[in-house]
Amino acid sequence: MNHYVLDASVIVKWLIPENPDEHNVDEALALLSALREGTIVVWQPCHWLAEIAAVGVRLKPDTITDDIADLQELGIVSVTEPQALWNIACSLAIRLNHHLFDTLYHAVALHSGALLITADEQYFRKAKEIGNIKLLADYQLV
Repeated sequence: MNHYVLDASVIVKWLIPENPDEHNVDEALALLSALREGTIVVWQPCHWLAEIAAVGVRLKPDTITDDIADLQELGIVSVTEPQALWNIACSLAIRLNHHLFDTLYHAVALHSGALLITADEQYFRKAKEIGNIKLLADYQLV
C-alpha cells in the first residue's frame, strides 16, 4: 500500500474544487478517491487540520465546520511529532529558508518513508533535491 503526506495546498482543493483559481483539482480529487477506497494511506503532521480550517474559514465560512467533520472521518493518521521529526522539520526550515508548517509535512514524509504530494511550486523547487516529494501536477496514481 502506498503511503502519502498531502500538504494543505492539495487538501484545500478538496474543499473548493469548483474554484477556477485552483489547478490540478482532478489529481487532488483522485487522491481523495483513493483514500476513501482504502488504496492509499495518508499520514499528516498534527497541525494539518488547523491549517485547512484556517484556509476554509476564509474561503467557505458557511460550510467549514461540516468540511472539517468530513475530513476527520477519512481515516487520515495525524502523526505525533517525535523529537526526531521536529529536528528534521527545523533543519529543513533553516536550510530552505521556508516556513516550518510546510517543512513539517516534508519531515513526516522523510521520517516515515512516505511521499509528500504538494501543489506548492515554490516549496517543491526548494525541496525536490531532498527527496520524498512530488509536485501534484506531475503525479499520477498508479
